[in-house]
Amino acid sequence: MDFFVTILGSSSATFHKLRGLTAHVVSFKGRYFLIDCGEGTQIQMQRYGTPMQKISSIFISHLHGDHFYGLIGLLSTYHLFHRKAPLHIYSHAALREIITMQLEASETTLAYPLHFHVIEEGSDAVLYEDEEISISTFPLVHSIPANGFFFQEKNVKRSLIKEKIKPMNLPHEAYSILKDGEDYRLDDDTLVRAAEVSKNAPPPRSYAYCSDTGYSEAVVPYIRGATLLYHEATFLDGDAPSERLRKYHTNSREAALIAAKARVNHLIIGHFSARYNTLKPLLDEARMFFPNTVPAIDGKRYLINYQDE
Repeated sequence: MDFFVTILGSSSATFHKLRGLTAHVVSFKGRYFLIDCGEGTQIQMQRYGTPMQKISSIFISHLHGDHFYGLIGLLSTYHLFHRKAPLHIYSHAALREIITMQLEASETTLAYPLHFHVIEEGSDAVLYEDEEISISTFPLVHSIPANGFFFQEKNVKRSLIKEKIKPMNLPHEAYSILKDGEDYRLDDDTLVRAAEVSKNAPPPRSYAYCSDTGYSEAVVPYIRGATLLYHEATFLDGDAPSERLRKYHTNSREAALIAAKARVNHLIIGHFSARYNTLKPLLDEARMFFPNTVPAIDGKRYLINYQDE
């Protein structure tokens, strides 16, 4: 369970009695990243056991209120809790002005360093990268500038075959060498071949996040082959009440079509209109076009596993 996403909110625009506003927490090998921060996000964090102080970066997809109105409250709570660790926010440029104005109006000087990183309108770029993970962004089709995010695992190691390794009583240093695909020579000059005691590294795991967006196959190259895709599915096909909503939001059928065209492994649909008290019709519609679909459920943790797990 070293790579998973927790849904903190799955409703769109307004609260539903069973669903909060959009926020996801991605955990990767002990690191925590927040995607979007709708009103009430910090309450959902406490409710579902998210380690708030471990969040190092926040990614805001766009500046509609249901995706960022909870941010100033979260930043203020961190201040009251005497956070010291730096916090990084990746967003479109106007968010920095909004947060700065709110802090200045309350005469608040945060107790921790806050760093803003601008996502340029319409851009696709790597936002963050280290030896184990890269996080990139890509444009979506919405009524205001909006971006999706792609979390990609890096440097996946070979997996050791326990039945072959255990009888050898190898020193601990040998494990990492063999996982890197290199042979290991014992003190008696015996050569342990990596190809014989380990399996090829599996494809790297990934998580793609497509927030508010109209149907657009332009996202397919950015999310192709994702282990897990989250895609908004605000309405049932034919239910959008206006041409504007049909143009800038996706229905459950369209979300499933994108998943199929991108050949992802699994799909989570979410960002549901508050008009729906049951999600079964949206799920049934999506599964007609992409069977490996599940609904976003507040508080649920979705594992991002290797294909053979």
